[in-house]
Amino acid sequence: MDDEVAVVRRFNRTVTQRIGVLNDDYLARARPLGASRLLWEIDENGVDVRTLRSRLGLDSGYVSRLLRTLETDHLIVIAQEPSDRRIRVVRLTDAGRAERAQLDRLSDDLAAALLEPLGAEQRARLVEAMGTVERLLTAGLVEITIEDPAGEAAQQCLRSYVAELDSRFAGGFEPEASISATAEELRPPSGAFLVARLLGKPIGCGAVKLHAAGPAEVKRMWVSPSARGLGLGRRILHELECRALEASARVIRLETNESLGEAVGLYRSSGYREVPAFNDEPYAHHWFEKTLNDQTRTTCRMT
Repeated sequence: MDDEVAVVRRFNRTVTQRIGVLNDDYLARARPLGASRLLWEIDENGVDVRTLRSRLGLDSGYVSRLLRTLETDHLIVIAQEPSDRRIRVVRLTDAGRAERAQLDRLSDDLAAALLEPLGAEQRARLVEAMGTVERLLTAGLVEITIEDPAGEAAQQCLRSYVAELDSRFAGGFEPEASISATAEELRPPSGAFLVARLLGKPIGCGAVKLHAAGPAEVKRMWVSPSARGLGLGRRILHELECRALEASARVIRLETNESLGEAVGLYRSSGYREVPAFNDEPYAHHWFEKTLNDQTRTTCRMT
Protein backbone atom coordinates (compact mmCIF):
# COMPACT_ATOMS: atom_id res chain seq x y z
CA MET A 1 0.00 0.00 0.00
CA ASP A 2 2.78 2.46 0.87
CA ASP A 3 4.41 1.93 -2.54
CA GLU A 4 1.08 2.53 -4.27
CA VAL A 5 0.52 5.73 -2.32
CA ALA A 6 3.97 6.96 -3.33
CA VAL A 7 3.18 6.36 -7.02
CA VAL A 8 -0.12 8.24 -6.73
CA ARG A 9 1.62 11.20 -5.08
CA ARG A 10 4.27 11.35 -7.80
CA PHE A 11 1.55 11.22 -10.43
CA ASN A 12 -0.35 14.08 -8.74
CA ARG A 13 2.75 16.25 -8.54
CA THR A 14 3.63 15.69 -12.19
CA VAL A 15 0.12 16.34 -13.47
CA THR A 16 -0.50 19.48 -11.43
CA GLN A 17 2.77 20.96 -12.66
CA ARG A 18 2.28 19.96 -16.31
CA ILE A 19 -1.25 21.31 -16.67
CA GLY A 20 -0.62 24.54 -14.79
CA VAL A 21 -2.77 23.98 -11.72
CA LEU A 22 -0.08 25.55 -9.54
CA ASN A 23 -0.48 28.92 -11.25
CA ASP A 24 -2.91 31.54 -9.97
CA ASP A 25 -3.61 32.57 -13.58
CA TYR A 26 -4.67 29.28 -15.16
CA LEU A 27 -4.21 29.39 -18.96
CA ALA A 28 -3.03 33.00 -18.55
CA ARG A 29 -6.59 34.20 -17.86
CA ALA A 30 -5.83 36.01 -14.58
CA ARG A 31 -7.89 33.62 -12.47
CA PRO A 32 -7.23 30.26 -10.77
CA LEU A 33 -8.36 26.93 -12.19
CA GLY A 34 -11.34 26.71 -9.81
CA ALA A 35 -13.01 29.81 -11.24
CA SER A 36 -12.42 28.71 -14.83
CA ARG A 37 -13.75 25.23 -14.00
CA LEU A 38 -17.02 26.78 -12.82
CA LEU A 39 -17.44 28.49 -16.18
CA TRP A 40 -17.25 25.11 -17.93
CA GLU A 41 -20.07 23.76 -15.73
CA ILE A 42 -22.58 26.50 -16.62
CA ASP A 43 -24.62 25.47 -19.65
CA GLU A 44 -26.70 27.67 -21.93
CA ASN A 45 -29.82 27.30 -19.76
CA GLY A 46 -27.95 28.14 -16.57
CA VAL A 47 -27.45 25.99 -13.50
CA ASP A 48 -28.40 26.36 -9.86
CA VAL A 49 -25.69 26.93 -7.28
CA ARG A 50 -26.44 23.71 -5.40
CA THR A 51 -25.92 21.67 -8.55
CA LEU A 52 -22.58 23.39 -9.16
CA ARG A 53 -21.41 22.50 -5.64
CA SER A 54 -22.57 18.92 -6.06
CA ARG A 55 -20.97 18.41 -9.49
CA LEU A 56 -17.58 19.64 -8.35
CA GLY A 57 -17.68 18.47 -4.74
CA LEU A 58 -16.68 21.90 -3.46
CA ASP A 59 -17.36 23.67 -0.18
CA SER A 60 -20.28 26.11 -0.40
CA GLY A 61 -18.19 29.01 0.92
CA TYR A 62 -15.46 28.42 -1.67
CA VAL A 63 -18.00 28.21 -4.49
CA SER A 64 -19.60 31.46 -3.31
CA ARG A 65 -16.23 33.24 -3.40
CA LEU A 66 -15.47 31.95 -6.90
CA LEU A 67 -18.92 33.00 -8.14
CA ARG A 68 -18.45 36.49 -6.70
CA THR A 69 -15.17 36.77 -8.63
CA LEU A 70 -16.86 35.75 -11.88
CA GLU A 71 -19.77 38.09 -11.20
CA THR A 72 -17.39 40.99 -10.54
CA ASP A 73 -15.75 40.27 -13.90
CA HIS A 74 -19.22 40.42 -15.53
CA LEU A 75 -18.91 36.84 -16.78
CA ILE A 76 -22.01 35.55 -14.97
CA VAL A 77 -25.25 36.77 -13.46
CA ILE A 78 -26.91 35.16 -10.44
CA ALA A 79 -30.65 35.42 -9.89
CA GLN A 80 -33.29 33.76 -7.76
CA GLU A 81 -35.56 31.25 -9.46
CA PRO A 82 -39.05 32.84 -9.70
CA SER A 83 -40.81 29.57 -8.86
CA ASP A 84 -38.65 28.93 -5.78
CA ARG A 85 -36.75 31.90 -4.35
CA ARG A 86 -34.53 29.54 -2.33
CA ILE A 87 -32.85 28.47 -5.58
CA ARG A 88 -30.15 30.70 -7.06
CA VAL A 89 -29.46 30.18 -10.77
CA VAL A 90 -26.16 31.08 -12.43
CA ARG A 91 -26.14 32.11 -16.10
CA LEU A 92 -23.36 33.15 -18.45
CA THR A 93 -23.32 36.65 -19.87
CA ASP A 94 -22.20 37.31 -23.45
CA ALA A 95 -18.77 38.06 -22.04
CA GLY A 96 -18.89 34.78 -20.09
CA ARG A 97 -19.71 32.77 -23.21
CA ALA A 98 -16.85 34.45 -25.06
CA GLU A 99 -14.49 33.72 -22.16
CA ARG A 100 -15.50 30.09 -22.04
CA ALA A 101 -14.91 29.75 -25.78
CA GLN A 102 -11.44 31.25 -25.30
CA LEU A 103 -10.75 28.81 -22.44
CA ASP A 104 -11.75 25.94 -24.72
CA ARG A 105 -9.27 27.09 -27.37
CA LEU A 106 -6.48 27.51 -24.83
CA SER A 107 -7.25 24.11 -23.28
CA ASP A 108 -6.99 22.50 -26.72
CA ASP A 109 -3.63 24.21 -27.18
CA LEU A 110 -2.42 22.95 -23.79
CA ALA A 111 -3.49 19.38 -24.60
CA ALA A 112 -1.72 19.58 -27.96
CA ALA A 113 1.42 20.88 -26.22
CA LEU A 114 1.41 17.89 -23.87
CA LEU A 115 1.20 15.48 -26.80
CA GLU A 116 3.45 17.24 -29.32
CA PRO A 117 6.88 16.19 -27.93
CA LEU A 118 5.87 12.52 -27.97
CA GLY A 119 6.05 10.02 -30.78
CA ALA A 120 2.89 8.46 -32.23
CA GLU A 121 3.18 5.31 -30.11
CA GLN A 122 3.85 7.31 -26.95
CA ARG A 123 0.86 9.58 -27.66
CA ALA A 124 -1.40 6.56 -28.09
CA ARG A 125 -0.15 5.05 -24.82
CA LEU A 126 -0.62 8.33 -22.96
CA VAL A 127 -4.16 8.88 -24.26
CA GLU A 128 -5.14 5.29 -23.44
CA ALA A 129 -3.64 5.59 -19.95
CA MET A 130 -5.46 8.88 -19.36
CA GLY A 131 -8.75 7.23 -20.34
CA THR A 132 -8.08 4.42 -17.86
CA VAL A 133 -7.19 6.87 -15.08
CA GLU A 134 -10.33 8.90 -15.76
CA ARG A 135 -12.59 5.83 -15.56
CA LEU A 136 -11.00 4.58 -12.35
CA LEU A 137 -11.07 7.97 -10.66
CA THR A 138 -14.70 8.40 -11.70
CA ALA A 139 -15.54 4.97 -10.25
CA GLY A 140 -14.07 6.11 -6.94
CA LEU A 141 -16.45 9.08 -6.85
CA VAL A 142 -19.60 6.93 -6.91
CA GLU A 143 -21.49 6.80 -3.63
CA ILE A 144 -24.01 4.07 -2.80
CA THR A 145 -26.61 4.60 -0.08
CA ILE A 146 -29.73 2.86 1.22
CA GLU A 147 -32.77 4.98 0.36
CA ASP A 148 -36.54 4.91 0.37
CA PRO A 149 -37.69 3.17 -2.83
CA ALA A 150 -40.50 5.74 -3.08
CA GLY A 151 -38.03 8.64 -2.98
CA GLU A 152 -37.32 10.88 -5.96
CA ALA A 153 -33.89 9.42 -6.80
CA ALA A 154 -35.11 5.82 -6.49
CA GLN A 155 -38.13 6.49 -8.67
CA GLN A 156 -35.95 8.18 -11.28
CA CYS A 157 -33.78 5.06 -11.45
CA LEU A 158 -36.79 2.74 -11.55
CA ARG A 159 -38.34 4.66 -14.44
CA SER A 160 -35.08 4.29 -16.37
CA TYR A 161 -34.93 0.60 -15.42
CA VAL A 162 -38.44 -0.06 -16.74
CA ALA A 163 -37.84 1.96 -19.92
CA GLU A 164 -34.65 0.04 -20.73
CA LEU A 165 -36.21 -3.38 -20.16
CA ASP A 166 -39.20 -2.38 -22.24
CA SER A 167 -36.90 -1.47 -25.13
CA ARG A 168 -34.69 -4.56 -24.84
CA PHE A 169 -37.16 -7.38 -24.14
CA ALA A 170 -38.61 -8.94 -27.28
CA GLY A 171 -42.21 -8.39 -26.17
CA GLY A 172 -41.65 -5.31 -24.03
CA PHE A 173 -41.84 -5.15 -20.24
CA GLU A 174 -44.81 -4.55 -17.95
CA PRO A 175 -43.77 -4.29 -14.27
CA GLU A 176 -47.26 -5.31 -13.14
CA ALA A 177 -46.86 -8.68 -14.90
CA SER A 178 -43.56 -9.36 -13.15
CA ILE A 179 -43.07 -10.81 -9.67
CA SER A 180 -43.72 -8.03 -7.18
CA ALA A 181 -41.07 -5.71 -5.82
CA THR A 182 -43.16 -3.02 -4.17
CA ALA A 183 -41.81 -0.16 -2.09
CA GLU A 184 -43.10 -1.90 1.05
CA GLU A 185 -41.19 -5.07 0.15
CA LEU A 186 -37.97 -3.15 -0.42
CA ARG A 187 -37.94 -1.09 2.78
CA PRO A 188 -36.25 -2.30 6.00
CA PRO A 189 -36.83 -4.75 7.57
CA SER A 190 -38.43 -6.41 4.53
CA GLY A 191 -35.66 -5.36 2.18
CA ALA A 192 -33.26 -2.64 1.14
CA PHE A 193 -33.08 -0.33 -1.87
CA LEU A 194 -29.71 1.09 -2.95
CA VAL A 195 -29.13 4.18 -5.05
CA ALA A 196 -25.75 4.93 -6.64
CA ARG A 197 -24.86 8.56 -7.28
CA LEU A 198 -22.06 10.23 -9.20
CA LEU A 199 -21.55 13.85 -8.15
CA GLY A 200 -25.10 13.92 -6.82
CA LYS A 201 -26.76 12.43 -9.91
CA PRO A 202 -28.50 9.02 -9.58
CA ILE A 203 -26.81 6.58 -11.98
CA GLY A 204 -27.79 3.14 -10.70
CA CYS A 205 -29.87 1.13 -8.30
CA GLY A 206 -30.48 -2.32 -6.92
CA ALA A 207 -32.69 -3.90 -4.29
CA VAL A 208 -32.92 -6.99 -2.15
CA LYS A 209 -36.05 -8.66 -0.78
CA LEU A 210 -35.45 -10.41 2.55
CA HIS A 211 -37.29 -13.47 3.81
CA ALA A 212 -37.00 -14.73 7.37
CA ALA A 213 -36.98 -18.40 6.43
CA GLY A 214 -35.66 -18.43 2.90
CA PRO A 215 -33.17 -17.05 0.38
CA ALA A 216 -32.89 -13.32 -0.26
CA GLU A 217 -33.84 -12.04 -3.73
CA VAL A 218 -32.00 -9.47 -5.87
CA LYS A 219 -34.37 -7.11 -7.66
CA ARG A 220 -34.31 -3.99 -9.83
CA MET A 221 -30.62 -3.99 -10.77
CA TRP A 222 -29.89 -1.13 -13.16
CA VAL A 223 -26.89 1.01 -14.15
CA SER A 224 -27.13 4.05 -16.40
CA PRO A 225 -25.52 3.55 -19.83
CA SER A 226 -23.38 6.62 -19.07
CA ALA A 227 -21.86 4.83 -16.05
CA ARG A 228 -21.24 1.41 -17.53
CA GLY A 229 -17.67 0.20 -17.59
CA LEU A 230 -16.99 1.53 -14.07
CA GLY A 231 -17.62 -1.78 -12.30
CA LEU A 232 -20.73 -0.28 -10.70
CA GLY A 233 -23.02 -3.25 -11.34
CA ARG A 234 -20.62 -5.57 -9.53
CA ARG A 235 -20.31 -3.10 -6.67
CA ILE A 236 -24.10 -2.75 -6.25
CA LEU A 237 -24.48 -6.53 -6.37
CA HIS A 238 -21.86 -6.94 -3.66
CA GLU A 239 -23.58 -4.34 -1.46
CA LEU A 240 -26.87 -6.22 -1.83
CA GLU A 241 -25.15 -9.45 -0.80
CA CYS A 242 -23.82 -7.70 2.32
CA ARG A 243 -27.31 -6.42 3.20
CA ALA A 244 -28.67 -9.97 2.80
CA LEU A 245 -25.89 -11.37 4.98
CA GLU A 246 -26.60 -8.78 7.68
CA ALA A 247 -30.19 -10.04 7.71
CA SER A 248 -28.88 -13.61 8.31
CA ALA A 249 -29.63 -14.86 4.79
CA ARG A 250 -27.39 -17.71 3.72
CA VAL A 251 -28.47 -17.89 0.08
CA ILE A 252 -29.25 -15.14 -2.42
CA ARG A 253 -31.16 -15.64 -5.65
CA LEU A 254 -32.06 -13.77 -8.82
CA GLU A 255 -33.52 -14.30 -12.24
CA THR A 256 -32.81 -12.49 -15.50
CA ASN A 257 -33.78 -12.26 -19.15
CA GLU A 258 -31.76 -13.80 -21.98
CA SER A 259 -31.48 -10.41 -23.72
CA LEU A 260 -29.39 -9.05 -20.82
CA GLY A 261 -26.17 -10.80 -21.75
CA GLU A 262 -23.98 -8.44 -19.74
CA ALA A 263 -26.04 -9.16 -16.61
CA VAL A 264 -25.75 -12.91 -17.14
CA GLY A 265 -21.97 -12.51 -17.44
CA LEU A 266 -21.83 -10.40 -14.28
CA TYR A 267 -23.72 -12.94 -12.21
CA ARG A 268 -21.65 -15.87 -13.41
CA SER A 269 -18.37 -14.07 -12.79
CA SER A 270 -19.60 -13.03 -9.31
CA GLY A 271 -19.99 -16.61 -8.12
CA TYR A 272 -23.61 -17.28 -8.99
CA ARG A 273 -24.49 -20.69 -10.38
CA GLU A 274 -27.40 -21.34 -12.71
CA VAL A 275 -30.16 -23.42 -11.12
CA PRO A 276 -33.60 -24.71 -12.17
CA ALA A 277 -36.41 -22.17 -12.13
CA PHE A 278 -37.44 -21.39 -8.54
CA ASN A 279 -40.35 -19.07 -9.44
CA ASP A 280 -42.74 -18.33 -12.30
CA GLU A 281 -41.27 -14.98 -13.36
CA PRO A 282 -42.64 -14.54 -16.92
CA TYR A 283 -39.67 -12.48 -18.12
CA ALA A 284 -36.95 -14.84 -16.87
CA HIS A 285 -34.85 -17.27 -18.91
CA HIS A 286 -32.05 -17.79 -16.37
CA TRP A 287 -32.25 -18.40 -12.60
CA PHE A 288 -29.16 -17.99 -10.42
CA GLU A 289 -28.22 -18.73 -6.82
CA LYS A 290 -25.22 -17.99 -4.60
CA THR A 291 -24.29 -19.21 -1.13
CA LEU A 292 -23.23 -16.42 1.21
CA ASN A 293 -20.29 -17.87 3.11
CA ASP A 294 -17.39 -16.74 5.31
CA GLN A 295 -15.55 -15.36 2.29
CA THR A 296 -18.54 -13.12 1.53
CA ARG A 297 -18.61 -12.00 5.14
CA THR A 298 -14.90 -11.11 5.02
CA THR A 299 -15.27 -9.02 1.85
CA CYS A 300 -18.28 -7.24 3.36
CA ARG A 301 -16.20 -6.24 6.38
CA MET A 302 -13.53 -4.81 4.07
CA THR A 303 -15.95 -2.49 2.24
